[in-house]
Amino acid sequence: MAEVNIAVEGMLDESVAMRLIQYVGGEPGRVLGGEGKQSLLQRLPKYNSAANYSAWLVLIDLDQDAECVPAFRTKILPRPAPKMCFRIAVPKVEAWLLADREGFAQFLGIRCQDVPANPEAIFDPRQKVIELARKSKRKDIREDIIPRPGTNTRIGPAYASRLGEFVDTLWVPSRTPQRAPSLNRAVLCLERLIGVKQS
Repeated sequence: MAEVNIAVEGMLDESVAMRLIQYVGGEPGRVLGGEGKQSLLQRLPKYNSAANYSAWLVLIDLDQDAECVPAFRTKILPRPAPKMCFRIAVPKVEAWLLADREGFAQFLGIRCQDVPANPEAIFDPRQKVIELARKSKRKDIREDIIPRPGTNTRIGPAYASRLGEFVDTLWVPSRTPQRAPSLNRAVLCLERLIGVKQS
């Protein structure tokens, strides 16, 4: 089984990256990063250099950094190494989770039609996740995902770990290709990467 190393912005991205690698038949290797986008981008040349010898998945959120994803990706990493899969979630990795409408609705215990059909077009998918969590009948999900009243945080106390639970147990990337093109491209990139790794 091909091993793919990982570099990500944070904990939720790590869960997504590991699930995607397993989904295409690979095995997650080392996990680096976890200190935000700027820190990851500063280390990207080192990861790219390592990708001359071993497979790497580097995942960042687009956020509002650019409108043209291919041009933005080329600007950040003009010459990706042969075993580098550098992908950008549009606009955040939460859009990839929302793209599995059936799974996400089941996870929250809400109607499937309440989950947006075109999550990559949402300005702030993280806020949409919180909005949908408010509709959940599960008290534990509401307490974990929704920000606590009177606090300055934008997310709940166990936001990343609770969504990581969804990724590990219910998220099916194959249900999402038309709803999340950037996710579909990440899957295709990883499939090619596994082939490079094994050749």
